[in-house]
Amino acid sequence: MTADTASRAVAAPASTAREGRRLRVGFWVAIVLVGIVLAALTAVVQGTDPAAPRPLDPTSTTASGSAALVRVLEQRGTAVSVTDTADGIDGGTVFVDDSDGVLDATVAERIGRTARHVVVVSSGGAGLEALGLDVDPAVPVDGDDTVSTASCGIPAAASAERVSTGGWGYTVQDPEAERCAPTGSGGATVWGLVRTTTPGGDVTLLGTTSALRNDTIRTAGNAALALGLLGDDDRLTWYTPAVGTPDAAPTLGELAPPWVPGALALLALVAVAAGVWRGRRLGPLVVEQLPVVVRAAETTEGRARMYARTRDRTHALDTLRVAAVRRIGRLLGLPRSAHVDEVVRSAAQATGIPHTRVGAVLVGGTTDDDRALVDGAAALDDLERAVRRATSGHRTTPYTDRPGARP
Repeated sequence: MTADTASRAVAAPASTAREGRRLRVGFWVAIVLVGIVLAALTAVVQGTDPAAPRPLDPTSTTASGSAALVRVLEQRGTAVSVTDTADGIDGGTVFVDDSDGVLDATVAERIGRTARHVVVVSSGGAGLEALGLDVDPAVPVDGDDTVSTASCGIPAAASAERVSTGGWGYTVQDPEAERCAPTGSGGATVWGLVRTTTPGGDVTLLGTTSALRNDTIRTAGNAALALGLLGDDDRLTWYTPAVGTPDAAPTLGELAPPWVPGALALLALVAVAAGVWRGRRLGPLVVEQLPVVVRAAETTEGRARMYARTRDRTHALDTLRVAAVRRIGRLLGLPRSAHVDEVVRSAAQATGIPHTRVGAVLVGGTTDDDRALVDGAAALDDLERAVRRATSGHRTTPYTDRPGARP
């Protein structure tokens, strides 16, 4: 070997190692970049999607909007003002569209104390409790089913006679609260309309939001329910608190100290750096070629010594019987799945030995001493030789159910 060849042979492993490190570093860098891109795309999509319609939007003519209801209310003489702050509430009936459940409890309590009629749509939150509504968080109610409200204690629902149940359902804990529009049965019943009294008047929790939507307001008595709840006064304030407004309850991000985002970013960088560091320390997997080969005879001798040490003669003879059954079955052309009884019958038929004697040799019973163990092993050898002699003249093709099986 020349000096040049030797130097190339030494440099080859080092070059391979450097290439492996570059691949690992590139992999982790790609993972980090993908995470950053996904986070940026998520922020962009969530922050720049003004076209997404808001359910029950009083200005929207889409199926989920409520522009049709607002138009009818104005035609009937009710002035509708839309606001996202409680300061814009100016007497009359107040409709609180808190579908996101973000209304601050203090603001809700003030509305319930000052407004005469409050109709609220909410999926849950501290605002409901502040309004005096003792209900569990809402569960979605889907479908186009309608339910009778003719006997309801809420006048607007009673005059509607029948309304859609789609929207939200509530489990009511206050036994004195008026409830209507049930869905379900037994302990699983939820209610679409709940009314309770407040210091300023009354609060109606409207779960049957189908009564306000453009696409379902004309179904059954939905229009009568909506007009009865929202059109009694000459003024209606359509109040929609939203995340980020002064009336919304503070989010977890708003409650966190200013240094928390920076700390989280730093922790993320530390985690990535630790992953890269550990990945470089572990290195690539190496498959070691073990030169150890255990001969079958050694395994057999080891098991024999174990049986001898424990004096388990019955187990030892049973092992010989199982092996003999397999060999005799092959000699008789039986499949490997053949039952021992089938092997006994075929061996008895081929050799002319009585069936009971063959069964005693191949199955037998317990072995109490060394003499019985030797006699049992000898009997197995004799039976196998007899089967081999009986099948040697007209040898059948044994059943093979795996590649490489030999008779």
